[in-house]
Amino acid sequence: MNKEKIIYYINVEDIQTVAEEKLGRELNEKELKLVEDKLGDYIGWFEAISTAINNAGIK
Repeated sequence: MNKEKIIYYINVEDIQTVAEEKLGRELNEKELKLVEDKLGDYIGWFEAISTAINNAGIK
């Protein structure tokens, strides 16, 4: 098993899609960097993984 394999990622297009919907425009490079620096602070990785394991029916 490759422990370095990325399971899920968020790319610039994902961020720009949300910005377009919420702000009516895309973010500039400086704004993208600000979001990039903060994004990990708002994702509950443990809970997301735990929920996915439970919802997959793994015991």
